[in-house]
Amino acid sequence: MTEKKDPIVISCNILEREIIRLIESGRLKADVTFLSSKLHYDYGLLEKALKCTIEKSLDGGRKKIVVIYGDLCLGFKYEMKKLVDAYGIVKVDAINCIDCLFGGKGEIFQTDPEHKYLFLTPEVINFWNKFEKSRENLKERYGVLEGIILLDTLGDLDDHGAEIEAISSVTGLPILGKKEVGLQGLQGVIEEAIGRLEHY
Repeated sequence: MTEKKDPIVISCNILEREIIRLIESGRLKADVTFLSSKLHYDYGLLEKALKCTIEKSLDGGRKKIVVIYGDLCLGFKYEMKKLVDAYGIVKVDAINCIDCLFGGKGEIFQTDPEHKYLFLTPEVINFWNKFEKSRENLKERYGVLEGIILLDTLGDLDDHGAEIEAISSVTGLPILGKKEVGLQGLQGVIEEAIGRLEHY
């Protein structure tokens, strides 16, 4: 009998801590590759990295691949959908990584229908500290937003209080509230995508 292999999951590392926790707790079985969140600064580099990672997996004979990126992560003209369709693989049904945490299928619009909030999780804070805080004119860049909403996925967001205050200060955005989102939404959107692999 052929051993059933875990599906391959390719994800932005913005969700790395949450996905690792799902795997370590036995709630998700997957062979995961994480790509740097810095790739979001350049659609061309992100597309190249995704193609390279997908093709490496396909060359290894593994066709059960789930991509954990949002519909908009390569642009606003369905570029991500076209990419995964070209390879005959599956993508989670989500607008972006924050939507994944809410359970996908556009659930983010229930909280942010007009795209007015900056959502912070510990990994987004890590992204900020590595790549974003050194950019210029942050108050101008974020001035179109109304404020910050904190999303606690692993119960440790309070450990990042000083970093959160620093982000609020340099962007000029007030902290509007905190949501305990846990891992249920992310687990559900990944499980739904893995379920669709049976049709491929």
